[in-house]
Amino acid sequence: MNVPRNSPPPGYVLAPATAIGSLAVVLAIGLGMLEFSERADAVIASWLDERGAAAFPHRLPEWMIWLAGALIAYALSLAMLAVPGIWRRLVLWITALILVIAWAPVLALSARQPTVSTGIVTVLWSGVCSLMYASRHRMECDENPNAPRDGPR
Repeated sequence: MNVPRNSPPPGYVLAPATAIGSLAVVLAIGLGMLEFSERADAVIASWLDERGAAAFPHRLPEWMIWLAGALIAYALSLAMLAVPGIWRRLVLWITALILVIAWAPVLALSARQPTVSTGIVTVLWSGVCSLMYASRHRMECDENPNAPRDGPR
């Protein structure tokens, strides 16, 4: 074997991204069961309108909130593990977080209660775990980012 002893183990994309996304969803479900999500959404609603959650007569369907949270968790972890470089991973993570947070005023303008805490939790957890995994493993995309790829760039 020509692998140095202090070399980090090889990193993969699909299995860790699935595990990270699943853990993010489980964390969001656990915080939802503890009613953290409702309290956080009520605080966000009070920031957007002084009457709080009572100012928003409509609410998104519960299944839509959880579907969006799951999609965010899996897509973000997959994207962060598939791109080379810590800087690109950070940009993806921060951009996703800003986009999720920016949905609160959009929902408020459409007279819906801003329910973004589930998305924020999944973005934060997926991002932290993906960054930690990529920093502790030899990711294939990081080894030679200038290597020619199949297809157009």
